[in-house]
Amino acid sequence: MSGEITPQGNKNEALPVLAACCLTAEPVLLDNLPDIEDVEVMKQILAAQGVAVEETGVPGQLRVRAAKDPQPRLPESLSAKLRGSVTLAGPLLARCGRVFLPNPGGDKIGRRRLDTHLQAFQELGAAIEATAQGYEIRARKLRGADLLLEEASVTATENAVCAAALAEGRTVLRNAASEPHVQGLCRLLNRMGARIEGVGSNTLQIEGVSQLRGCAHRVGPDYQEIGSFIALAAVTRGALRLRQAGVDDLRMIRLGFARLGIRTEVEGDDLLVPSGQSLKIVPDWGGAVPKIDDAPWPGFPADLTSTALVTATQCAGTILIHEKMYESRLYFTDSLINMGARIILCDPHRAVVIGPDKLRGARLNSPDIRAGMAMLIAALCAEGESVIQNIIQIDRGFAELDRRLQNLGARIERVAP
Repeated sequence: MSGEITPQGNKNEALPVLAACCLTAEPVLLDNLPDIEDVEVMKQILAAQGVAVEETGVPGQLRVRAAKDPQPRLPESLSAKLRGSVTLAGPLLARCGRVFLPNPGGDKIGRRRLDTHLQAFQELGAAIEATAQGYEIRARKLRGADLLLEEASVTATENAVCAAALAEGRTVLRNAASEPHVQGLCRLLNRMGARIEGVGSNTLQIEGVSQLRGCAHRVGPDYQEIGSFIALAAVTRGALRLRQAGVDDLRMIRLGFARLGIRTEVEGDDLLVPSGQSLKIVPDWGGAVPKIDDAPWPGFPADLTSTALVTATQCAGTILIHEKMYESRLYFTDSLINMGARIILCDPHRAVVIGPDKLRGARLNSPDIRAGMAMLIAALCAEGESVIQNIIQIDRGFAELDRRLQNLGARIERVAP
């Protein structure tokens, strides 16, 4: 696979910036939103809250306006489809003084707790009642606080920042997540009139304001998709140029793939994957078995551990993949083993990969977004034909992936079930 491609907008930024539009009565113009299933579900949730979502005719652009008080109760049926629905809790609590947050859905990759979200809301002055269906959260007035998040949760940080933006007084948010999509949300809020300092660090200072205004904002490139394209080019031995890739945010991703013997180059804001990669795992000093493990930003992204694992099956050598966050994310390795990969699943969080192995085509079922992409990478470098079922999981996170990969030389076809 070779050629040029422009990454889609960051899925993990698109959802919270759509949610943040509820913080103002003025219209917010959003650009570079990915045309994916999760964004479509978020648009439906916003419409159910009485928020106007208007297509402008420009691909990837929406005008969002929550002119009147939004409906503070999130619809359970739609929220069950989308983990990202949780990012509406902070904006709706700040705007309406209350919100009912149903138990969110999303990928089945292990327990995904809401404790850090609830901790932040409580410290900002909210009262919370837990029910079997979700959480009733109320606050007559949110007040700034000096709070330390018990974990550097991305979505909890996003909820806390949105709530604090309209809270009375000053909030100091410590152990905050600092991923590029968190930074993107903070930049949007500052354009709306929020006063947030420390963007990109693990300590944010937010001076509450009485109201926010409309603005325009462009969503950044999706570094998760970029990592997947790096892997696709490398395992199929192609040369690929990723245009407008946001290379400043790719340093740890490039380091991780370099351990697999994958070389990348930077030209301006483009990232190049040259052809003829060595695909030879680089041992640690002294010849020790290396590892790729995930960590909060700027560590290697958890969502790319599935991609790194399947890429390692095509690389000469042995490596440990350590996924620390979710206890069910690595279970898809059974499918790779059936395709001919040599993988030892040590426990729910660690897998040893011994490569290279010639994979063979198989019938596969996508359990979540990232495992679905990993299976697609495996299928494209395997001998023979593979069939991937449940591709709605892939569509949730990747826009028109079959067409875009066809343009790079992939033999891939979407078929009716």
